[in-house]
Amino acid sequence: QLQLAESGGGLVQPGGSLRLSCLATGRPLEGFHIGWFRQVPGKEREAVSCISPSTTVTTFARAVEGRFTISRDFANNAVYLQMNNLKVEDTAVYHCARRSDCIIAGPFREEDYLEWGQGTQVTVSS
Repeated sequence: QLQLAESGGGLVQPGGSLRLSCLATGRPLEGFHIGWFRQVPGKEREAVSCISPSTTVTTFARAVEGRFTISRDFANNAVYLQMNNLKVEDTAVYHCARRSDCIIAGPFREEDYLEWGQGTQVTVSS
């Protein structure tokens, strides 16, 4: 059974950077679309990014495009989300998840997310 564990969150000032890690156990991540979504209490969940099994396709929410990158580490069975030039509005709990595909545009669709981890808190504040 696939289990996902996020880490790397924390408190950072606006303009700063963080790298989130998604480490998988139980099954290899290769062959899966892996995405990140974020959640703020009282607000709709938001898809952030996704990477295809071959890494040839990466997608990003408009709000993070140009600031975030996503990558795979096949050797360590991990996916990373590099977040640069962070803004206060990026504050959220970030979850990594196995997805059915990497089409993340439009409203959040829970049915696209097959398994996800507990999340890691990212707080951007001065």
